[in-house]
Amino acid sequence: MSRYKSLELFKFGVYVTIPILLVGAIVYRPENLEAIIRNRSYVVYPPEAPRPPSAEQLQELLKKQK
Repeated sequence: MSRYKSLELFKFGVYVTIPILLVGAIVYRPENLEAIIRNRSYVVYPPEAPRPPSAEQLQELLKKQK
């Protein structure tokens, strides 16, 4: 086997093995996945704004304005 084929086999082995090991690390230790999720907060929601008035409150406001 030539030197380049050995290198290609090594690269392919790494390419296949690393994802399998990462999935195994997540499946057998779920706290790893939880730590990753807590560490990387991709979606940051803004603080909640005051709620709009309900239908009853709007009707009362309209009655007061008349």
